[in-house]
Amino acid sequence: MPSSSSRAGNRPRSRAAAGLPAVTAEKVVDAAVALTAERGLDNWTLRQLAAAVDAYPAVIYHHVGDRDAVVAAVLDRVVGLLTLPDAGLPWQDWFAELLTELRTVLRAHPGTARRLVLFGPSVDAAARTVDRGIGVLLDAGFGEESVLAYNLLVATACQFVAMEDDRDGTLALRLDNTEEYAKYRDRTDLPGMAAHGRAMQALINDPDLAAGWYGRLYDYAVQRCLDGLTHRLAELGAEPPA
Repeated sequence: MPSSSSRAGNRPRSRAAAGLPAVTAEKVVDAAVALTAERGLDNWTLRQLAAAVDAYPAVIYHHVGDRDAVVAAVLDRVVGLLTLPDAGLPWQDWFAELLTELRTVLRAHPGTARRLVLFGPSVDAAARTVDRGIGVLLDAGFGEESVLAYNLLVATACQFVAMEDDRDGTLALRLDNTEEYAKYRDRTDLPGMAAHGRAMQALINDPDLAAGWYGRLYDYAVQRCLDGLTHRLAELGAEPPA
């Protein structure tokens, strides 16, 4: 990024004269997405973004806007990375595949899940996924509840990813809690705590098991939501109960 001292002397008047590529809105968003992947959505500043494209902060304002505008563009770009499942899949499989893909994309861009569950992307960015997802539910027979069912699934997924993002920054606290819970594993007077303690002890003893804990929790939450909606669909009369 140009320094204040570089404004004096023989500094070229244009980026082209300085041998620098032109700054565009697309390049600004590219850099913001890269910073988000590296640091998290809430852990970079406009000044750092300007440095990433070798420009002044005013250039960011000119091409995209303030930080909120840049964040909105990042969210739209991240949502655009989603690959939608095959339309011929059963609705449960369609959403299981979509939400697996969603976790992968959002976890690669920390902080975007929290912002998406609170505010969502722009309508233009959301239209492709919303139209297909709600259409899948309409075809399955959810009728007027299709919008509610869609939002339940997507919001639940984003909330669990947001929780996972937040907990990445509190590793020491999580380890302390795990060890404290594990101490209850043999408490016959507290069977619930004992069961939880045994599960936590298993995580302590097996790093691979611990590393996959949040992924399994996410999958469990998604699957139980799908189970509940399957039961609800039977109540609506669109499918016979399993």
